[in-house]
Amino acid sequence: MAVLNGAKAVAFVLSKDVAALAPFYRDVLGLPLLAADPFATVFDLGGGTILRLTAVGNHVPAPHTVLGWEVPDLEVALDVLESAGVKPQIYEGYGQDPRGIWTNPGGGARIVWFLDPEGNNLSLTQLG
Repeated sequence: MAVLNGAKAVAFVLSKDVAALAPFYRDVLGLPLLAADPFATVFDLGGGTILRLTAVGNHVPAPHTVLGWEVPDLEVALDVLESAGVKPQIYEGYGQDPRGIWTNPGGGARIVWFLDPEGNNLSLTQLG
């Protein structure tokens, strides 16, 4: 018996100050707000998946990607983010192009990383 087969996923992004971070996910990323309480602010990620911005008072952002999205056109999505003031992360020696886009040498994916206002690492991926 597969206990989780067909179960809806829930994603979590941790935050020191959910009330201050929530507008980025709502207004900049355009995620529909579903609910808010003292412990979390909940957004619709689509396809039945929700995101919980969860309050953790001493949270220190991880150095790796915590949440990402697959997009059909990476340049268009990056244009929208940049027009909202979001800057892509460029990592020394990683071989990204001037806009911060990394291309898998095997040609399978193109990825750009960016940070939310608290420093949580997010990504956009266009599959090849």
